[in-house]
Amino acid sequence: MKRLVLLLLSLSLVVGIFAGCSSDNSSGNSNNNSGDGDQVTLNLFQFKVEIADQLAEMIKEFEAEHPNIKVKLETVGGGADYGAALKAKFASGEQPDIFNNGGFKELELWKEHLADLSEEPWAEHVLPIGKVPMTDPADGKLYGMPVNLEGYGFIYNKDLFEEAGITEPPTNITELKAAAEKLEAAGITPFSAGYAEWWVIGQHLLNIPFAQQEDPEAFIAGLYDGTEKIVGNKHFEEFKEVLDAEINFGNENPLTTDYNTQVTQFASGQTAMLQQGNWTENMIYEVDPDMNMGFLPIPINDDASADSLPVGVPNNWAINKNSENIEEAKTFLNWMVSSETGQRYITEEFAFIPAFDNIEPAGLGDLGQSILEYSTAEKTVPWTWFMWPDGANKEFAATIQEYAAGRIDYDTVLERFQTTWDNLK
Repeated sequence: MKRLVLLLLSLSLVVGIFAGCSSDNSSGNSNNNSGDGDQVTLNLFQFKVEIADQLAEMIKEFEAEHPNIKVKLETVGGGADYGAALKAKFASGEQPDIFNNGGFKELELWKEHLADLSEEPWAEHVLPIGKVPMTDPADGKLYGMPVNLEGYGFIYNKDLFEEAGITEPPTNITELKAAAEKLEAAGITPFSAGYAEWWVIGQHLLNIPFAQQEDPEAFIAGLYDGTEKIVGNKHFEEFKEVLDAEINFGNENPLTTDYNTQVTQFASGQTAMLQQGNWTENMIYEVDPDMNMGFLPIPINDDASADSLPVGVPNNWAINKNSENIEEAKTFLNWMVSSETGQRYITEEFAFIPAFDNIEPAGLGDLGQSILEYSTAEKTVPWTWFMWPDGANKEFAATIQEYAAGRIDYDTVLERFQTTWDNLK
């Protein structure tokens, strides 16, 4: 049954998104002990702060099985700018052996530094959607290994909804605003809004009007060639509805609320909804192990299509093709997804939805399970920001922050979105 669910997940994600290492290649043995010889150190530079501790523990187990390979872990994420930090690493000559790449535009940007991973043992097990971001359409080669599958939306506290008398979870913008009014009337702050984080608003939130286009990929292509515009676009005009709802029914001082504060507010029961993804699951359960939660969509209208979650590959593991330890780097990646230990960490310790058909999606909490349910019901939309011009997400966020502060009107917001795109494309 689990394999059937995983197959359905794979198929549904392909429709929902753009409809839109072997330790030694000769052996192919993921548990190879790296042989005899001098010890090497791999520099692993990654951005997922929520798994930093668990990843460090997994690395210890890898090193115990591979005594000739040490892995030096460095994590830059959360409120920090991973992309800028990675560029600084390469500029200073401290190039990591393994690092993250989002694919699409980032693949194009970093292609000269990426090793071809097409023939790695794990590649045949990647779910179809998992290959899309890091497959170069020019040569058909795979340049990265998907970290996992993730989804996001409004995470909601089911107990607080019940306390406010909300019997059915909202699936469109009218129902969402009605739920927010009921929560507020019951003395419960509806939203935890983390508007201090550029990626929360300028990337995840703003993805919604892009992803809800009839053909998101074609729309984005039209923005590049000038045949489409943000100004005057129906879905971007509708985006104001959910933006206003979160601002008007949210916590105090959203512009100074960072990621940790945003998640902690929700996890401690101070707010009923949180615009985040299933990557917050471990952090929420640490605060409240009994949290009863699930996902709601981020609707911008009352269309049936509003009841969908953005699901995709959040990032990928890439290998520096100029690494002196490229084979050891491949060994580490293959071990992570092929060994029993690595698979256990991915599913149980990281609480990830795996992007591989040989890893069962076991041990998922409420949020992972909610993502699976939306995915198997084929109610997903794509993550589009990896297709945007480099740097656009931060400028988009700055515009949204100005609007939230009341300094500009919404017509100006749309004009600035358009200007940002035109200047950076």
